[in-house]
Amino acid sequence: MIATGFATGTTADPAIAAQAVAQAMSRASITHANSVLLFLSDAFARDPQPALLAASRQSQCMQIAGCSAAGIFTEDDWVLDAPAAAAMVFGGTLSLSTAHSPETDDLVLALTAPNAINRGWINAPGQRFGGVAGDATGHGLYKVWNNGKVNPAGRCELYIQGATSVIGVSHGIRALTAPTTVTTSNGFDVITLGRQSALNLLARELPLEVRELDHIPLHLIMAAEVIGEPEAALAEGRYRLIPVIATNPDDRSVTLAARLAEGSQMFWAMRQPLAAERSMRVALDRTEQILGHRPDFAIVTSSSGRGPSFYGGEDKDLQVITRLYPDMPVIGFYGNGEIGWLNNANQLLEYSTVFGLFHHDV
Repeated sequence: MIATGFATGTTADPAIAAQAVAQAMSRASITHANSVLLFLSDAFARDPQPALLAASRQSQCMQIAGCSAAGIFTEDDWVLDAPAAAAMVFGGTLSLSTAHSPETDDLVLALTAPNAINRGWINAPGQRFGGVAGDATGHGLYKVWNNGKVNPAGRCELYIQGATSVIGVSHGIRALTAPTTVTTSNGFDVITLGRQSALNLLARELPLEVRELDHIPLHLIMAAEVIGEPEAALAEGRYRLIPVIATNPDDRSVTLAARLAEGSQMFWAMRQPLAAERSMRVALDRTEQILGHRPDFAIVTSSSGRGPSFYGGEDKDLQVITRLYPDMPVIGFYGNGEIGWLNNANQLLEYSTVFGLFHHDV
């Protein structure tokens, strides 16, 4: 038994959370929930506790887990910059529980506020998926909660009990070059790739409509660091995206937001709505094949830079999910960094959509 509810209002009224939970419980045909996954918009970020209490009373359970975020969604709708609540209720043999000491093979929903994230936590045991509950700037009063209370540590890890699950990742880019070895780098500057200057290789492979611009649109250009062997890395999505900070005409280098060591493999890529939509469809198909069943519900975290603002006022990623799986319960939020399991390691990703597909064990 699982379902979602979605409610909006004009102010951060705790009743909005109760309304979302009540709608979900009605759809699931249950009178009390085992657990509730509750995402609240940033209007609730300063003091979400009254909304958590309202959700707990409505659901008649204490395990209210989730976070506040710049935007939230279910299969029914999405909201940015308005008071809203999205709830997924778990009944029957399905539930959420706190993951105190995950094992290596455990799938863990991992949520963190911007000021609580660190590499050691991401790399802790467990195959993690989730995200950073922040806005595009990575700042703000965003909070994380479980067991019906705001977590003072600013993060939480959760098991989804009673379901088989698989993690999927969609990067949503168009590759401009094949993976190439970083032959010269200096700090955050990539100077040469193979036998060519980094900037020359990038400029040569830019689409014609971009090359005609006075300046390269750096907000759309990404470096993609290959994870593992370069063979089939593109097809399998084994790479992480790194934003481009600057191009340097003097030495033809490119400055990135992260260091790339000499000898690592990377390729140039471009964020593009059509490519992102296609990537989401491929990622869902691949993940369902691994799951071995048609999924019964999904939990999604998407980049604030990948949602409706990227797609021109529509969330095409969400549309792909609802077209492939009509009426399937879906809940998610738009954050500032996505956590996903790639090439046998947890990765902190940029401009991506990470999702868990779940099949109810019966």
